[in-house]
Amino acid sequence: MNRGLFICLCGKDVLSKSIQIIHRRNIRQYMKCNTENKIKRFIAENTEIVKGQSLTPEISLRLFTVKCRFWTERPELWPFPDPFWAIYWPGGQAVSRYLLNNPGLSVGRKVLDLGCGCGASAIAAKLSGAAHVVANDIDPIAAVATKMNCELNGLEPLPCVTQNLIGSEPENWDLILLGDMFYDETLTDSLHKWLNKCVKLHRTQILIGDPGRAQFESHDIKTLLYEQAHFELPDSVREENYGLTNSTVWCYRPDY
Repeated sequence: MNRGLFICLCGKDVLSKSIQIIHRRNIRQYMKCNTENKIKRFIAENTEIVKGQSLTPEISLRLFTVKCRFWTERPELWPFPDPFWAIYWPGGQAVSRYLLNNPGLSVGRKVLDLGCGCGASAIAAKLSGAAHVVANDIDPIAAVATKMNCELNGLEPLPCVTQNLIGSEPENWDLILLGDMFYDETLTDSLHKWLNKCVKLHRTQILIGDPGRAQFESHDIKTLLYEQAHFELPDSVREENYGLTNSTVWCYRPDY
């Protein structure tokens, strides 16, 4: 099956740097020329509402499916940055499931979903009783998609921040969530340094979801992680993610 853009995303075979630069320019122009309602319409026309077929069947999301145009369309025809928000990645699924299974982790707390994508982990935290949840993704289309997904799940749209927080002065978050963020060695290095600073300054609790990608398993950060939960992935998720069979939630605890 030719799954076009979906295959590029799942394989992390993202577009070339030059094309990414063009896409960043396109999205800036698109955001200037279109209202949020028009962007919502674009998302609605190019995704399908999915409930089930994941570790969190109680959460509904707008995602790419076989019924969507860009499941088979040529990836270069997608006019914006790679839509990682249109796939429910296995690391994010594990974090979301863990939060729903353990609402005490979220109740009354200030939570950041870093690299939120579709916003599922932010939604899970809010559904579990978090006092304040912020979804963060540098793709502004992901921010709009997250707000739409909140509404699908009976929530008021959560605050969405699109600036790159990695390397910034950390706020006093009680809990930071990361799913599927460790797919690139350089990014993993940057995350390691920033998360370490968050813990040292504010004693922030860090939860990481990852299905065992090589860049994650081989990195030094692994020595500072403690397994919290392990989930077997549904068959449909395994097929979409090149045979990955499970996903794990880790707690990041550096020495301080």
